[in-house]
Amino acid sequence: MARFDEVKATFWGEGRYGVQPPLTDAVVQDAERRLGVRLPALLLEILRVRNGGAVAELWNAFPTDVPTSWSENHVPLDDMMGIGRHDGQSSLLDTAYLVEEWGLPSPLVLLSGDGHCWIALDYRVCGKGGEPSLTWFDVDDGTELPLAADFQTFVDGCGHVARFRQLGR
Repeated sequence: MARFDEVKATFWGEGRYGVQPPLTDAVVQDAERRLGVRLPALLLEILRVRNGGAVAELWNAFPTDVPTSWSENHVPLDDMMGIGRHDGQSSLLDTAYLVEEWGLPSPLVLLSGDGHCWIALDYRVCGKGGEPSLTWFDVDDGTELPLAADFQTFVDGCGHVARFRQLGR
């Protein structure tokens, strides 16, 4: 868990846009009830540091072995949604609406995206109480790409875009 702890300590970037009020146990319980899933414990750890917003440049991308519409070697993670209803900012609680609006499969919990592309917790295999994988969905070209088997693997793989270019990825 050393890598996860390193990332967690420096995960969030500057600015307040997208940041929800501090996460409480009651908010988590309400969110899981509304979403109909158990959220990964490590996701909640990161959201307890800061409840959404910009991701630091050190961690703002996840490498891929195949090209996507975004890049030859990664998908972006410029921001990650928190849990809440602050000032009309997007939140994990908007997942049901966004999944329907963009024609995505279910059950998912959307973590990051702009409508055309999303990074999501994917509960289709593990079920609503299991440990979800993470998947990239490109709505425009109708593709999906498995990213990581679980949230820890996802976070452990995150890095700065320049790192992936240097590795030739």
